[in-house]
Amino acid sequence: MNERKTTNLLLLMLVIPLVFYLLKTLSFIFVPLISAMFITLLFLPLMRWLKKRGIPQIINIFIVIIIIAVFFKVAGELIQLSSREILATDNLFFDKAKVKIADLTRSLESFFGITFLQGEDNVQSFINKETLLKNIVPTVDFISSTVSKTLTTVFLVLLLLAGSVDIQKLLNSFVLKKEFSSIKTFMKIEKDLVTFIKVKFFISLATGIGIGIACWGFGVSFPIFWGLFAFAINFLQMIGSVITVIAVSIFAFVEIETMSILFFFILTSIGVQVLFGAILEPIFMGKSFSINVITILIMLMLWGYIWGIPGLIMSIPITVFLKILFDQFPRTRLISQLMQGNSEPVSVKLPSLMQDRKKD
Repeated sequence: MNERKTTNLLLLMLVIPLVFYLLKTLSFIFVPLISAMFITLLFLPLMRWLKKRGIPQIINIFIVIIIIAVFFKVAGELIQLSSREILATDNLFFDKAKVKIADLTRSLESFFGITFLQGEDNVQSFINKETLLKNIVPTVDFISSTVSKTLTTVFLVLLLLAGSVDIQKLLNSFVLKKEFSSIKTFMKIEKDLVTFIKVKFFISLATGIGIGIACWGFGVSFPIFWGLFAFAINFLQMIGSVITVIAVSIFAFVEIETMSILFFFILTSIGVQVLFGAILEPIFMGKSFSINVITILIMLMLWGYIWGIPGLIMSIPITVFLKILFDQFPRTRLISQLMQGNSEPVSVKLPSLMQDRKKD
């Protein structure tokens, strides 16, 4: 028995890196598939509600297509509005940015005693023909890859909603092996993930609106762009809010001359992130998502390394999914408790163990 346990442990140590290697190599398949599964969970309650009203499935799918099309239409209009806002600006901002960057560069050069850039125009040295050519190809590849994965995800969502693949049956066949447990677990996964995604969406929306209003109130250019940026980047758990504050603060440094006003703007941006991210989000999430910070950071690094930006976005939903699955098996329940960082289940079990020993 000991030899068998050792063999199984060694095989597990070999299989886990292989699985992660395949997930990274075949990311063009797994990223749209996992994204489609999470999006499908969002629409399943609506599909069941429409089915109870006697509406045919083909019409239900058509309604979902309309909702997705409206979402992309609104997102496109907001991006175009932000682009027009940036293109409509005059050269005053860019001239001011050149002066501020030049002053900052000279200050850093005098402080460190090192000449970073040669020539009079420091900003112009950042932008040259070779730099642009180096950046164009990766940007085009990123855009084409994103469009391809988005279309694949939409196609997979329609297949899943049409019933081509039953997620609950897959859980029953490959993971849980019990029909009642698979149904119960699937409903738990659906409920928790739908709650998480809804709360995250509205919290990110409120954060974007708050940052946009703050930029508009303090006279920082492109408030619509910064609102959209804060909304999108807030889906990156923990690090998204930090990136938003740093990016907006650096941008405001160029435009806001008075240091006291700049300080209050930075304080307002931090206040928006703290209000929605650190106070309201945990309240709306509830105790069911009490995943500790260490687990969140590990999952962010792991899935970010495997899948890049999509992995950072999906890291917390994947963690919630795994935590619910670990709860279903006695051998992995300890891992779930460690992920949650809650010792309450252990304290509950100890009295029952003491009672069993007394009976013996």
